[in-house]
Amino acid sequence: MTADNRDADVLESIEVETGASPTRAVIWLHGLGADSSDFLPIVDELDLDGLPPIRFVFPNAPMMAVTINGGYVMRAWYDVLSADFSSRREDPDGVRASAAELEKLIARENARGIDDGHIVLAGFSQGGAIALHTGLRHAAPLAGILALSTYLPLADRLALEVSDANLDTPIFMAHGYDDGVIGFAHSQASCKLLIDSGYPVEWHAYQMEHAVCMEEVRDISAWLRTTLA
Repeated sequence: MTADNRDADVLESIEVETGASPTRAVIWLHGLGADSSDFLPIVDELDLDGLPPIRFVFPNAPMMAVTINGGYVMRAWYDVLSADFSSRREDPDGVRASAAELEKLIARENARGIDDGHIVLAGFSQGGAIALHTGLRHAAPLAGILALSTYLPLADRLALEVSDANLDTPIFMAHGYDDGVIGFAHSQASCKLLIDSGYPVEWHAYQMEHAVCMEEVRDISAWLRTTLA
């Protein structure tokens, strides 16, 4: 079942339920310039047979001017000031504002009967950055964090802001060797930082650009089958 959700208190989103009365949720954030429909097709591509009913929530990022794109207004989770992604050129206020919006979406799933331990935060590119940022700081243990073609934003603040509740939360990170948007080495460095900090990260690399490939979809399916069982 697919439906639009226009709850005034949270971001507008599209929802897909794999069965009646879902007991699991995946909140999936799109990348810069995309929208809530971008990853809808992936639900049918995932092998979810045998899992409890899942609600996939695909929210729309707010519209904002993006510096790196000449100030053009588009859907974005935070401003991108430079292609080097250094801490001096990040948008901490934008990252934290989107994290607060994601927390509202988690709270809504709680109110609908799905506890934190049955919720996966997922995202691609900018969306994956917000999933990582929020999940590592969330006050209760989550089922997992799925971070695709992305990196850890505000990495220099992690040790000060981390929530002990999610130190053992499974993290799936994946990146393309030929990614020309977020460099492979930058994502790999984020992964190393997380592993060195004690997080259980499952790292995958694929022969692709800034995208998602079918081999990756199969690996995501296997991870979700374990994480949401």
